[in-house]
Amino acid sequence: MTDRTLTTSDGVPVDAHHDPGDPNLAIVVAHGFTGSWRREAVRRAAGIFGRSGGVISFDFRGHGRSGGLSTVGDLEIHDVEAAVAWARELGYRHIVTVGFSMGASVVVRHAALLRGVDAVVAVSGPARWYYRGTPPMRRVHWVLERRLGRFVGRVALRTRIASGGWDPVPDPPYAVAGLIAPVPLLVVHGDADAYFPVEHAEQLYGNAAEPKELWLEPGFGHAENAAPDELLERIGAWVAAHAAS
Repeated sequence: MTDRTLTTSDGVPVDAHHDPGDPNLAIVVAHGFTGSWRREAVRRAAGIFGRSGGVISFDFRGHGRSGGLSTVGDLEIHDVEAAVAWARELGYRHIVTVGFSMGASVVVRHAALLRGVDAVVAVSGPARWYYRGTPPMRRVHWVLERRLGRFVGRVALRTRIASGGWDPVPDPPYAVAGLIAPVPLLVVHGDADAYFPVEHAEQLYGNAAEPKELWLEPGFGHAENAAPDELLERIGAWVAAHAAS
């Protein structure tokens, strides 16, 4: 196991971790908003994915021990690219990104705009921005948009959020999903997700091109914290099967 501080193309230090595995495949794991690679849920996912290959996990900018400020899905594509570049440096032959919630939106946008990976998995991700249709997402927007909310984010959630919003507004995941092909895309979503209803997964999937798959999981809640081991095992198996396709 190795910890390392990566530097993104726009100069942000990113705290990252490598669990070595089969040199044929690296799985880059992107956590959700307010998460960290050090959290138990991400470590559990990394341990299961590690049965299929090496795993690189990291803290997005503004999170945990990484520098910078969170832009909640915009500039974070550069954080993913730094992790992918480290996997290449380590000699892995195939690289797959797996993102949860905000991380799902980032890996979709990374694969569409920066490319360079062999498959993509988006778990519990939003298809579009500014969604306020559920109570948890209204609370998230309070954290993002209010000065007191950002203070709570910094102190209680260890997440430092950029003020002022996006300028310009980045293309949402559904709008760029069609650019991922011919790289395989797997969209995973639970019908018990309290943050984003399944329509987000359906919109993302519907705007992507083949090859693509959509898994709507009965009883699954939201992102890495709710993902059962069995689902993570199936994702790991899908990754291993599609990485070199």
